[in-house]
Formats: sequence, structure tokens, C-alpha cells
Amino acid sequence: MAADRDSPAGEFKRVLTIAMKTIAEDPEVTVAFGSEQPSLAGNRAKLPNVADTMKASDIAIVRGLSDSFALRIANHSEKVHAHYRPQGKNARAVFESVEQARIEAVGANAMPGMAANLTAMLDDRYRRKDVARYTDRKEAPLEDAVALIVREKLTGAPPPEAAMPMVELWRDWIEDKASAQLAHLTDNIHDQAAFSRMSRDIIAALEMADELGDDPDQSDENDNEDEAEPDAGERQESPEGEDQESQQQSMDELQESEGETEAAEMDAQQMDVDEQPDDQEGEEETEGEEPWRPQLPFSSLSNEDFYKVFTNQFDEEIDAEDLCDAEELTRLRNYLDKQLSSLQGVVARLANRLQRRLMAQQNRSWDFDLEEGVLDAARLTRVVIDPMHPLSFKVEQDTQFRDTVVTLLLDNSGSMRGRPITVAATCADILARTLERCGVKVEILGFTTRAWKGGQAREKWLAANKPANPGRLNDLRHIIYKSADMPWRRARRNLGLMMREGLLKENIDGEALIWAHNRLLARQEQRRILMVISDGAPVDDSTLSVNSGNYLEKHLRQIITDIENRSPVELIAIGIGHDVTRYYKRAVTIVDAEELGGAMTEKLAELFEEKEKAAPRAPGRRARA
Repeated sequence: MAADRDSPAGEFKRVLTIAMKTIAEDPEVTVAFGSEQPSLAGNRAKLPNVADTMKASDIAIVRGLSDSFALRIANHSEKVHAHYRPQGKNARAVFESVEQARIEAVGANAMPGMAANLTAMLDDRYRRKDVARYTDRKEAPLEDAVALIVREKLTGAPPPEAAMPMVELWRDWIEDKASAQLAHLTDNIHDQAAFSRMSRDIIAALEMADELGDDPDQSDENDNEDEAEPDAGERQESPEGEDQESQQQSMDELQESEGETEAAEMDAQQMDVDEQPDDQEGEEETEGEEPWRPQLPFSSLSNEDFYKVFTNQFDEEIDAEDLCDAEELTRLRNYLDKQLSSLQGVVARLANRLQRRLMAQQNRSWDFDLEEGVLDAARLTRVVIDPMHPLSFKVEQDTQFRDTVVTLLLDNSGSMRGRPITVAATCADILARTLERCGVKVEILGFTTRAWKGGQAREKWLAANKPANPGRLNDLRHIIYKSADMPWRRARRNLGLMMREGLLKENIDGEALIWAHNRLLARQEQRRILMVISDGAPVDDSTLSVNSGNYLEKHLRQIITDIENRSPVELIAIGIGHDVTRYYKRAVTIVDAEELGGAMTEKLAELFEEKEKAAPRAPGRRARA
């Protein structure tokens, strides 16, 4: 080990580490050298390994990486970054790239040597990506082109040679759309918050305004109106340099805790409803109007002659975060995002179209020129002109958009592995976010089995000497990715679980429908919608090997018939490469998983619009939205 430290490579590593700590202004920075992909997590950096025989160009690349990481530690606040980060995938990619360009420009403008190192690093990166091969804008990544043009505006340095053809493909379009915003970037290079606001302006100018989400500064103003002023003594105790940052941090922590407390209270209320014994429910409901509930067969044990379960001892209903640790969930979610960077933009546009339709139905409208109601101040001028003219009143109309909850039930069977489950997860993610903005609560559920070919249920059956006609003979696994009362921001990471190897097994659709349907019946919303996404008929080898060949399919048909004819829940189905119209009345079949986003948004939009058309406004009264 001493020989390694005394070698030229060892000495270079030691000096490079000291330089990183100095630039980052953080003595706790740790640096590891190895063959892994270069990365930065907090103040821990991984850099490529260094050998004594390295060329000067390779050394410059390593120094450029270390400078980039150190500058990010020193000049980047993740809290500010997260505050202004757009919601859409494409807009977020541009935002991330532009922020990195700002960070590196701060160092490049201060130190010419660092500028040379960063240029060498960027040139190597784009040579490895081989971006020079792109001849069409559809292929060239927009976020990289925007970042390099921003870098050019901030530092005056042209794009690296390897990336020049790609930048020129986009340059005219970018500068034509966002020339005014790009011209003022240098004014705020050292102010991350102001620069982030300008980055959002650039993204809006590049025709991605629909992916920005709500204005974060506007949200802050609304939140601050409800917050109490901090104690004067506490303000005096904070150092002047840290005052603004500490106030921002406390505000963010307060928002987070309030959201989690509210969600926890709602989850607790829901748990009380779910866990209440049947006899207690009956006693309480007799005091008021008893809610209508369908009878048969909304339990898998409701008809022993038709469908039964050998044992439900090993069945599992589990939250997604309980199936793997937080670190793995984060990694799986990042993998999901990378897989569908192109598709997510398309689905986001469809979701925004759905949002506009729903919000249009929720617009307030008024009836005018009435004899009683709220005084219409806009028409008081008529009374001033003619004192004998009667006062005019107005009344707000009742909106036809009812309180709604939507459940997305995703098939987590092995046949969904690969592209279908990835697309399903992304579409569910974006639709949940969109519907939440419109005041529609969303629940995301998945169904599969705990094991292939039976699991512990089959073992118990074998130990009982194989009784005839055992019924369902596998261990169910029903997964809650997002409960209806959980905010989307807390559930986003959970959808990455679908990417986990070994999760997807068999599918028993009938009992999954019962489970999702009964969860909806327990909800208090006026309108309840259940959307099923599947790619085939129910299949469980263990069950079908000891029962009739259509045992599971027959049960599924019976459950669908009862929900469609006797339940207040509205049922929709989307089949991926599988004809679900032979099971469901309201269904659509798509050939390619890429069509899923469009199918989901269109079917939901149809449902909402049908209700709006079914309840037209009474004639004879003037109305204006």
C-alpha cells in the first residue's frame, strides 16, 4: 500500500482529492477511484482509476470530472433545485442539464485551467455517446444541445468538437424560440434560485410549458399566507448568512410534515373502516340510511359449489415499500425513468389533454338576472342610470363533476415482463399525477402470486393427501403501490417495484377484481371507477392442474358480470395484445404497449364526458362560465 501512495498515480490521487476538498469547500469530501461509472452522491465521489501510464488527455478528463463534482458540491443546493424542478420528463431533463451547465460555468469563468479540464471531460463524454452520428432533430437529445448553448452563453466557449454537429442541428430552433431568455442568463449565474426561474422560462419558450407543473413561487406565496411568523428570538439566533436558507429549509420541512400528517390521518380513518367487524357495521348503519351494497358473489368464498379457495392462510396484501428497502426502490425507479424517457413525454401530453377536459367540467358557472341570490355588482350601473330598475341577483350552479376516485388495477403477471409492465407503470404514474391535480383521488394496485406453481398452499394440499377439487391452490399477493389518500409525491418511488426481477408471477384476476372492488366500496366518494389493465386471461398452473381448465376464467366472468350489473362501481378494462372485450362490456384492446397511455386517457375522458352529457342544464336560464 505504501508503494501505491509513493507512485506517481498514488500522488496524483492524493493531490486530486485535496483539490476537490478545497474547491468544494468541504473537508468531509471522500473520493474513491475504480472501474465503476463516475458518480456523485452527497459528498462521496467515484472517479475513474488512475494508472502511471495514463496519457495527458486522460488525466485532463479525470481532472474535469473531479472539478465538475467539486463545483456541484460548492455551488448547488438540492433543496432549491427540487423546489423549481419541472414535473414532465422532457422538461426535467432540460432543467437538469442547464443547471449542470451553470455549475461548471462558475468554475470555468474563475479558473482557465479548470475550463480546459471541463472541456476535455465534455468532449470525451460526447465522443463516447457518439452524438455526431445524429442527422435529424428527432434523434439528437434536445437537453444536451440546450445545455451546451447555455454553456456557450455563460462562458463564451464553443461546444466541444465532438458535440458541435448535434448542437448545430438544434441551434437555429433554440435561439429562435428562446433568444430573449438566453440573453440574460449571465445576470444570475451565481444565484441558483433566480437562474432556476430563468431555466423554467427557457423551457416554456421551447414549447414545453405544459410539463412545468404549478408555479413553485406562487405556491410559496399561498403557503406563506397560512404560516405563522417565526419568533423574534429565533430569528436573532440565526447567523445572517444562514438566515434565508434556514427559513427556506424550515418551510419545506413544515410542508412535508403537514402533508404526511394529513395523509396519515386519512390512512388511519380508512384503516378504521376496513378493519371494522361486520356486526359493528350493521349496528351503526341501522341508525341512518343503509348504503346499498351488492350481495353475491363479492367474496371468493361466497359460492362453494362454484368457486372456492383451498386456503387463504398464505395470501398477502402488502404495501410496495414493504417488499424491498428504500435504496432499492430508488434504484428501480431511476431505472424505470431511464427506460421510458421518450414515451413519458407522449403520455404526459395525453395526460395534460385529459386534465384540460376534466378542469373544463369543474369550471364554476352562474345564473344571472334572478330575483334572489347573491347581489350582482357588475349590473349595479343599471340601477344608477335608472333608480326604478330592480336589483339583479345571481346564483352559482351546482357542478355536475362529482367527487371521484379512480383505481388502476395492474396485472403483475409474468407475461407482462419487459416493455408492457414498464409502460403500464409509467402511464399509471403520470395519470395519477394528472388526476390528483384535478381533485380526483387515485389508487394504484397490482396483483400476482407469491410463488410459481402453488407455493405454500399447494404444499399444504399435498400434506393433506390431495383432496379432490381443492379450488384455488396458490398464494395470492396483492400489492398497494398507492392508496387513494396517499399524495402522489410519496408514492412515486413505489412504482419502480414493478421493475424488480422475480416479482411478476401468476395472475388470478377474479379475486383481484373482488379485492380492488371492495376497497372502492369502502370509499366515501360519490363516483368510483375501476380500470383494469391486463394482457391475458387468468392463469395459475397449480389451480388449473387440479380443477377444470376454465375454472379461473369462469370465476372472472361471474365477477365481471356482477360488478357491471349490480355494483355502483364503473368498470373499464384495457387489454394489451389480448381481447378483453369478450369479458368486459366497456373495454378496449390495444396491440402494442406503446398505445396504453392514449387508451387510458381516452377511456377516462369518455367516462367523465358521458356523465356531463347525461345531466344537461335546465333551459330558460341565462348562464355564463
